Amino acid sequence: MAADTTPKRHFEDIEVGRPHDYGAYAVTKAEIFEFANAYDPQPHHIDEEAAKLSLVKGLCASGWHTCAIFMRMFYDGMLVDCASMGGPAIEEVKWMRPVRPGHVLKARSTCVEKRIMRSRPWVGICKMQHQMFNQDDELLMAMENAFFIRVRDTAQPASVEAAG
Repeated sequence: MAADTTPKRHFEDIEVGRPHDYGAYAVTKAEIFEFANAYDPQPHHIDEEAAKLSLVKGLCASGWHTCAIFMRMFYDGMLVDCASMGGPAIEEVKWMRPVRPGHVLKARSTCVEKRIMRSRPWVGICKMQHQMFNQDDELLMAMENAFFIRVRDTAQPASVEAAG
């Protein structure tokens, strides 16, 4: 396999407080049914008539489906050209409004704090706040998490570099 020589954003390139907007992602009824039938088959995700009688008053994507869509958008919009090294956790997820068929989603991610690991000085940690909106700019989901990102200007052990 050939090495990826694409220039990547590193820890030094991520600015605290600067929002990064990306998207759009069109949600379909078929994908809501497909995801829900596989992973979250509650009536308001798989049955349009039952969904009308539910608290959400209509068919909507599972919150977990919303998170999966967000992850795809986050990868395509930010991580694809980042020296990302994964993430340790999601600290908080809030589903504010239902994601419906026909919604066109967009997202905003903002680094709110960052630091370099003392034990691994080639690894930065960026704490992120994410928001997902629909085409009407209604806030649908908010999330906080951290992700690991390679530090460009610090020597790192050969075994880590070779594995990266």
